[in-house]
Amino acid sequence: MQKTALLYLIPVLLLLACAKPAQFGENAARPKGEKTAFQTSNPWKPVTDVRADVAIVYSVKDHHGKADMTFEERVKTWRDKGYTTHFMTGIAWGEYQDYFTGEWDGEWHLDEGQVTQQGDTLWHGHMVPYIVPSQNFIEYMKEKVIKRVIDAGIDAIYLEEPEFWAKAGYSEAFKREWKDYYGFDWRPQHESAENTYLSNKLKYHLYYRAVEQCFSFAKEYGKTKGMDIRCYVPTHSLVNYSQWMIVSPEASLASLPSVDGYIAQVWTGTSREPNYFNGQEKERVFETAFLEYGSMESMTAPTGRKMYFLTDPIEDWPRDWADYKKNYQATFAAQLLYPMVADYEVMPWPDRIYEGLYRTSADSEEKAPIPRFYSTQMQVMVNTLNDMPLSDNNVSGAQGVGVLMSNSLMFQRFPTHQGYDDPQLSNFYGQTMPLLKRGVPVKTVHIENVSFPRTWDGLKILIMSYSNMKPMEEEAHGHIADWVKKGGVLVYCGRDKDAFQGVQEWWNKGENTFNAPSEDLFQKLGLKAPFAAGEFTYGKGKVVVMRADPKEFILKENNDLEFVNTIKKLYGSEPISGKLEFKNHFSLTRGPYEIISVVNENEHTSPYIARGKFIDLFDPKIPVLDEKRVQPGEQAFLYNIESVKNPQIPRVLATAARIYDEKITTNEYALVAKSPLNTTNVMRILLPEQASAIEVRDVNGETLQAESSWDEASKTCFLSFENSPEGVHVTLSW
Repeated sequence: MQKTALLYLIPVLLLLACAKPAQFGENAARPKGEKTAFQTSNPWKPVTDVRADVAIVYSVKDHHGKADMTFEERVKTWRDKGYTTHFMTGIAWGEYQDYFTGEWDGEWHLDEGQVTQQGDTLWHGHMVPYIVPSQNFIEYMKEKVIKRVIDAGIDAIYLEEPEFWAKAGYSEAFKREWKDYYGFDWRPQHESAENTYLSNKLKYHLYYRAVEQCFSFAKEYGKTKGMDIRCYVPTHSLVNYSQWMIVSPEASLASLPSVDGYIAQVWTGTSREPNYFNGQEKERVFETAFLEYGSMESMTAPTGRKMYFLTDPIEDWPRDWADYKKNYQATFAAQLLYPMVADYEVMPWPDRIYEGLYRTSADSEEKAPIPRFYSTQMQVMVNTLNDMPLSDNNVSGAQGVGVLMSNSLMFQRFPTHQGYDDPQLSNFYGQTMPLLKRGVPVKTVHIENVSFPRTWDGLKILIMSYSNMKPMEEEAHGHIADWVKKGGVLVYCGRDKDAFQGVQEWWNKGENTFNAPSEDLFQKLGLKAPFAAGEFTYGKGKVVVMRADPKEFILKENNDLEFVNTIKKLYGSEPISGKLEFKNHFSLTRGPYEIISVVNENEHTSPYIARGKFIDLFDPKIPVLDEKRVQPGEQAFLYNIESVKNPQIPRVLATAARIYDEKITTNEYALVAKSPLNTTNVMRILLPEQASAIEVRDVNGETLQAESSWDEASKTCFLSFENSPEGVHVTLSW
């Protein structure tokens, strides 16, 4: 590319005065919506003007953090800058000191924290325990939090992270809730699998009740003010909560009338949790993120609830900038491989991203603000989310292979009983990782959703196990059996020997006398005791029973071959008769965007090669490439210039700012770019021919320093200058 000097010609206003009626390009019309969001506890600042659609203002506490403002004043600062404002707070923890210290109702409530067997309260911060959500606490949330938020004119409420630690359950408050719920005295969960299961079912119920009552109140109170209140649950994935040994209502909330959607809280911090594959325990960030996002998407797809996908350019744990960049790219690519979701929380806590200090390298304690190259790349990525389209395309690979999940994955993680262990959630990863690592885009299926017909759309093989979860409702087996009868293929993996098989539940109560819940399913599928390993037919479908727990496939090296070959054989035979392709990559086209991820730990070690005319969106210089090679363990995010319709119409193809007020005339293209202060904008602009004049001016009309170059092969102009939240006015003439 040939670099040219910035050209200064006549003022922008004179050019616009001579302009002909505007013709808008594909990305010119930008209707205001709620496609992208971020959360912040601070007021608007020029250095954190993220330029998403929604500012989710966190906490009702006045004078929160460094802001000497009331909650309402903080909200107003964002509204004044054109943002839609929503509200978020924790439901399991938060700055509710007035509740705990008795200011609210005259009673001391610090005894309502979650407590371990050792008698230790689990704290989220100073005077902020993880909460046993009593009915009294729910009333406090309604009166002191939700009512105030709605009175401030906010019509979207997010109650985040309904979390009860599996290791907790020993407080007096929990014992009271146990007696109310079960009708008999509390039992210590460490003494038996039965007690553990009962304890975690109660934890699950308590937050289900808390969310349902708070949101139902919000909707009813909103109606009294003529408002339609929308309610969302920001939550970690079922994969992560299960691995981190936390209990949460998760999928069950998707069926509540009071719940309008979720934020999938997936980021480097959750996805870098180590897991096993081929006998090795280590971080597998892309693969874990892919499964986390997938579990959230499949949780809500059958119910039609809205889903925001979250990524974070950094994470809670302090690391270095290069580590953040690498893993941000992995999670970012993973979320984009779900083309049925196109709403995003582009980042949490912009203050810590734009103003925080983190290590300059992994082996140094020196700390520095976010490097310009990373903030530029990050903003290019974030601004693609403002325009990221939905797509009917599928990620590359054999479709229709699913793994069954249940909320009860969270119930038997801690403590262990009778020596049965599930290290790092290996019974789940044992069903998914052997296929994902071979390039099969495994989806997850929630047993809580099997009654919804959409749950079964496109599903060909369902893999399941009750080694690490149990079916909470008997009716689920009827739906699974109906699906098999119509031509589905079911693969059941499990020895059914863990201590939780015998807990007092529906499969061994009343007229049911099954030793394990799978026996009820097998009976409905026409199988006969003793339910040995083998392949069976049922209606138009098949059932394969493998008498091995899924963890066995991955805890030892090369121990997954029988499992993988079984799936491959079933996929290639009747009633599917397809080809289970094994490869080392995933790719997807979404509008003009190409998303690619190449997995490692695969027998294929060759790179994925994309050829065409691309902008590299993971490179802060946004160069134009004719070829992109993606190595194993890496991801790529490309803009396909050749996909543009009507290339004679000018448009911004990639940018580290949000674009407003685009105007196109016969020989001129004008726009306004907005992004946070102290950041650098880069733009690649498609033009019918090289610009003979480029003007870059601030909001006061003063000329700004800029850098530009022209790439003749792609007909794109590269332009770079310092960002401003007030707007930089750009005019290109030819």
